[in-house]
Amino acid sequence: MQLSDFNYELPADLIAQHPLANRTDSRLLEVKAEGGDHAQLIDRQFKDILSLIKPGDLLVFNDTKVIPARLHGKKETGGNVELLIERISGDKQAWVQIRASKVPKTGSMIQIYNQAGETFVVEMIGYDGRFYEVRFPENVFGLLEHFGELPLPPYIEHQPDSEDAQRYQTVVAKNPGAVAAPTAGLHFDEKILQQLKDLGVSLATITLHVGAGTFTPVREEDLSKHKMHHEWFSIPEASLHAIEETKKKGKRVIAVGTTSLRALESQALSQQSSGETNLFITPGFQFKTVDCLLTNFHLPKSTLLMLVSAFAGMSNIRAAYQHAIDQQYRFFSYGDAMFLSRLENAKL
Repeated sequence: MQLSDFNYELPADLIAQHPLANRTDSRLLEVKAEGGDHAQLIDRQFKDILSLIKPGDLLVFNDTKVIPARLHGKKETGGNVELLIERISGDKQAWVQIRASKVPKTGSMIQIYNQAGETFVVEMIGYDGRFYEVRFPENVFGLLEHFGELPLPPYIEHQPDSEDAQRYQTVVAKNPGAVAAPTAGLHFDEKILQQLKDLGVSLATITLHVGAGTFTPVREEDLSKHKMHHEWFSIPEASLHAIEETKKKGKRVIAVGTTSLRALESQALSQQSSGETNLFITPGFQFKTVDCLLTNFHLPKSTLLMLVSAFAGMSNIRAAYQHAIDQQYRFFSYGDAMFLSRLENAKL
């Protein structure tokens, strides 16, 4: 597979910069695969999810919580530096992306500050070829709460505000550790979750802490050379049991977002219910757990676009994205959603 196979042209005005007034106000594109190179595309509203998900189906959410992962600081030389947590690796350690005119060397110190003028110092202790490891003077989570800033994606152009603080979290978020939201879950509010339960739909959770690597561009044209970033996941025993029971009854496991899907398929491959995953899903991947996927629209040339192409078929996804552009759907984190069935489950 080549990187250029997953490119498309997106008008900039279709990138959603703010959430809609209500979580469930989004549009929903249903992609019904009807063979290897054709899909029926149905324009819906997100609330139509109540008719697309059937009694006995299982919805699997990612309950990770976005942390205030962006830090501002100064190098020992006085130059400005920005740190973005990639993933927390210990009580006082984290892997980070660094933005600076010249990245500080291992062993050097960076003074972190907040708007109140308070400061603390982190030490550069390592580099793995992509991310830098830093040591904090005390618990990372505590310092982030006091000094960190909500890490909105690079394509959202405004500074994070009080609206983002609420709306860039899902209503099921409870386990802090992500530096980006599992955005498919942003469309659900408490009311629609209760409506789904009342219909006989089961709900389960996994945790996958989305890392900053999710926004790192794929730089290899030959995708076999791309190294996927690592993300930590955990699947509770109750969720594994719910999946098993759903399958036994012939009902569908529906992943809410690509992060939920990656966790579930990582577990199916490794038979480990927790750990780090760098699973890179491209067309040809054999899915073992997930039957349907609810997902937002993803960036050109991104690993997430490759994942949905593997799930629903490359030509189907190309057609769906072109349709979404033509119909002025809203794209990316605060944008609209798609409901996809796994291609091999479609009627041929």
